[in-house]
Amino acid sequence: MPLLQDVNQIAVSVTDLDRAVAFYRDVLEVPFLFAVPGMPMAFFQCGSVRLYLDAGGEETSTPILYFQVASVHDAYEDLKAKGVEMVGEPHVINRTDTSELWMTFFRDSEGHLHALNADVPVNNG
Repeated sequence: MPLLQDVNQIAVSVTDLDRAVAFYRDVLEVPFLFAVPGMPMAFFQCGSVRLYLDAGGEETSTPILYFQVASVHDAYEDLKAKGVEMVGEPHVINRTDTSELWMTFFRDSEGHLHALNADVPVNNG
């Protein structure tokens, strides 16, 4: 068995924890798990990965989170309608004989760049 297995948590540095929690919970609708009383941290569940928002660290991080969605176009329109800063239009990143990988980008409440992506089956018939 390999020493390192699945990634189960990603930390994102934020400057305003309340604003970031509201964005991820209310705008992106990521399931909120808990905040730690008296500590500048909050946790969300993104599928099998826990998202850790950290407002107290000395180190900063700028990871790009890639959120899988059923329809990039629908998610793009939904977030745009909620006032989220979208960066570019949905577009195809890769094509195979059986699918297309669609992607678009947006900025969170802290200005971090993140993405929406979907694998769309292609009908070759």
